[in-house]
Amino acid sequence: YKSDLLPHKLQNKRAHINQQIIKQMRMRAGAENLLKATSNNKVREQVVLELSYVNSDLQLLMEQLEGLNSSVDVYQNVQPVNIEDGSNFQAEIDDLMDLRQACRTPSRNPSGVDLLASYFSQLSFLEPRFFSPTRQIAIFFTWYDSFTGVPVCQQNISLEKASMLFNMAALYSQIGTRADRQTQAGLEDAIAAFQKSAGVLHYLKETFTHTPSYDMSPAMLSMLIRLMLAQAQECMFEQITLPGIRNEFFSLLKIAQEAAKVGETYSEVHQSMIQTPIKNNVPFFWTTMSELKTNHYNSLAHYFVSTALLDHQLAPSDDEDKQEKALSQLYDTMPEGRSPLDILKNKEERRRIGKAHLQRSIMGHEEAIRIHSRCRHLQKLDILSEILQAGLKRSLTKFEQNDKEDEFTDYMLAPDIISKTEKKAEMEIPAATKVKVKDLFQRLGPLSVFSAKQRWSAPRTIRLRLQDRDLGFTLKGDAPVQIQSLDPLCPAAAEGLKEGDYLVAVGDTECKWLGVSDVMKLLKGADEEGSLITSPLCLFLQPTKSATYGGLPKTYSMICLAHDEDDKNPKSRKVAKKPSFLSWGLKNKQKSGSTLSLPNADYNGPWNRPCPTYPSSCNESALY
Repeated sequence: YKSDLLPHKLQNKRAHINQQIIKQMRMRAGAENLLKATSNNKVREQVVLELSYVNSDLQLLMEQLEGLNSSVDVYQNVQPVNIEDGSNFQAEIDDLMDLRQACRTPSRNPSGVDLLASYFSQLSFLEPRFFSPTRQIAIFFTWYDSFTGVPVCQQNISLEKASMLFNMAALYSQIGTRADRQTQAGLEDAIAAFQKSAGVLHYLKETFTHTPSYDMSPAMLSMLIRLMLAQAQECMFEQITLPGIRNEFFSLLKIAQEAAKVGETYSEVHQSMIQTPIKNNVPFFWTTMSELKTNHYNSLAHYFVSTALLDHQLAPSDDEDKQEKALSQLYDTMPEGRSPLDILKNKEERRRIGKAHLQRSIMGHEEAIRIHSRCRHLQKLDILSEILQAGLKRSLTKFEQNDKEDEFTDYMLAPDIISKTEKKAEMEIPAATKVKVKDLFQRLGPLSVFSAKQRWSAPRTIRLRLQDRDLGFTLKGDAPVQIQSLDPLCPAAAEGLKEGDYLVAVGDTECKWLGVSDVMKLLKGADEEGSLITSPLCLFLQPTKSATYGGLPKTYSMICLAHDEDDKNPKSRKVAKKPSFLSWGLKNKQKSGSTLSLPNADYNGPWNRPCPTYPSSCNESALY
């Protein structure tokens, strides 16, 4: 159901249409307010006329936006991010940016998933190294919602991580749709891909909360999870029917309940799609397809039950108890209160109930065809139309074969069929979300020490002069080592060495990853003239801040709106602060240590730095 990666021109077009929609909605709101306020009939007539024009324009704009949405997948497009220049680490920076650029167009296969997973794992290293819990750095991450086209711009790397997981789930779904479902192996691949997609979406939903992106809101993620599992369940049904369906009583009842299970899962998907606000942004053909499949598979279930009742009469050689048990497990309530054994033994009753199921099958197929005809995107799928027509023709033929010309009966309504499956589609969190990679910036030193949580001074070069082979201090720690027991009268202390300093280099040899014994060997190698040079770093601890620190930025559009309001009303700057992403994690560390929370899009904290330059078409995206 998905196509290729969203191009930049398409994003601009969608943003332009969104801006026009916002303009028309404001005009409509103003006209409706005027209509309520005025009692002048002439004015009311003019307002009603203008409203008809506005509604017409809105309808056209929504159709244009739907046409664009129907041609994109659940990928999110991303703009490049520049990292601060570091001449000593230019190669590592280039590798990181090449990896990020490659993630924009991954191949639709497991190699593409590995690529996204590698970048996601690198982000797990970058976050503690360069992104402080209490300070912001001037790196903006900009992503576009795949359903609305609205840009989300933030300085928080968690938005980047969450979006990468979203794209990983989308890639798994594409792998599932591209699998060859005419073979058992292809169906196995499709089932695994859809279940992994659902698993990644579930992991995203549970790990990253309060996301500013609409695509990653809990309601949208829940709907997408159901959609992935429904497709997996459909593939399981195809896997059972691929070798063929035996025209035998128990096999037909089993297939009927499997089909009912698929119909039930798509019904849940459809119900979640038509809920506000999801229904306003999900492509129309997604909603119609889920409704169509609900009717199609329920119709198949009724057809198979009718075939079991009409074509297979209870014979003396049949296992009567087994058939009675199978039929009793087919319904919540038996038709017209009859016992399963009475239905099985009475030929006319079997025929009557079987025809009732055929009627429901025919009505369901006709409804599926009607749904298909009202969506122009589904009308382009000729194979889908042929499948629906074939299902209806088969049910009609079966009904005609069992209908008597002289029979005039008020047919009963066949009861619903209990859904049942031998293999239920389950979410599977793939190992790709935790792939092991080498830290690109490993040369910076151990992550536990050289991280953004600490504040470091610039490296200080100190000439070490030995006195009777005595250093004047001792070392502690693993890697890197620290200065301790420093003699304040030793030459090193006079040069500026301080207790607690971390040794990062001895002469030309970096020692960030060396233990005490290795560093001591380097230090003892100094000659009597003191030609050996060390480069310690002085550690400054961060001042303690409240866990409710709210210094995280909002989305770009919210920033612009805040600026506009502040310009108009300077006294309105004082607002209540909300907990930030990082503070939420601190307050709930023991309660929910595995949960991360992205900044709320409605955060309205102070913002004193200049607003970055972006296309003007994004200014009012917060209204969507």
